[in-house]
Amino acid sequence: MGEFTSTIESRLDQAYKGLEEARSSGDAFLADALTAEIEDLRRLADDHGIPIQR
Repeated sequence: MGEFTSTIESRLDQAYKGLEEARSSGDAFLADALTAEIEDLRRLADDHGIPIQR
């Protein structure tokens, strides 16, 4: 696995964890921002042929 792939996976992991916390605490703005980040990272992964587990 390359560093680019590891970075994408790590950032996705952090974003999903942050999204859970934002939703739990009722922070809708942060949840929206993290959802957008997740969508961007997933699109980037797809563009580069990186399979995403979630």
